[in-house]
Amino acid sequence: MSTKPLSIDVSDGAAIPRKKDRGLFSAWWLSFFGALAITAFLCISRPDPYLRILAFVPDGILVTFQVTTLSILLALVLGLITGLGRISRNRALNLIASTYVEVIRGIPLLVQLFYIYYALAAIPYVSKLPPLASAVIAMGFCYGAYMGEVFRAGIESIDKGQTEAARSLGFNRRQTMLLVILPQAWRTILPPVGNEFIALLKDSSLVSILAVADLLRRGREFAGETFFYFEAYTIVALVYLVITLVLSKGVSHMESRLNYYDRH
Repeated sequence: MSTKPLSIDVSDGAAIPRKKDRGLFSAWWLSFFGALAITAFLCISRPDPYLRILAFVPDGILVTFQVTTLSILLALVLGLITGLGRISRNRALNLIASTYVEVIRGIPLLVQLFYIYYALAAIPYVSKLPPLASAVIAMGFCYGAYMGEVFRAGIESIDKGQTEAARSLGFNRRQTMLLVILPQAWRTILPPVGNEFIALLKDSSLVSILAVADLLRRGREFAGETFFYFEAYTIVALVYLVITLVLSKGVSHMESRLNYYDRH
């Protein structure tokens, strides 16, 4: 298998630690254990309110992962369709996919959330969507545009000789894409998809404005009831940091395994 390197933009996501990047690798350990140590110190030194906050937010963490997982699944489907459309020889499909990418990437995610939850409900005969459904649709459509570029780059990274070999064996274009190109492209696509998942998880904090009881929303509720604003948002920030660091470590491990299999 011959592939071209696929550049990964991490400007919107977490910095993925790699062993060859000693500074970043050390920074990961410092950040992770530092966050755990600070959380432990706060809970031991001031059980009230820090332990109360930790007991208050777990259901919000579950909602955050629910929104993120459903949104990334929708984004993957839209991204695959968009990526195929972007490389399609059909000018109409190519134009539709390209327009979707340009329009969605040009509108802030917060505006998209408001538009789907509030603006669409103002259209006659259109029912207002539940907050969770609105959040998943908005984030899925937003990240689907970014995923489309990931899929496009991943598919184009596969050497054209693979396509020619498949066609010489009698495969049509659809069979070549489904059975030959996409299985190879996934190895290149997975690391940036993992990075987008991390970015999406952090952006999921925006859904709290739709009254979705995610991690940030639960922190706001606790702060509103007790007036411990500093304490509540400190714990929320630390929890987000720990989750993000764990996921970035997982993506780094996955990328290392994929590189190992490529070399062998």
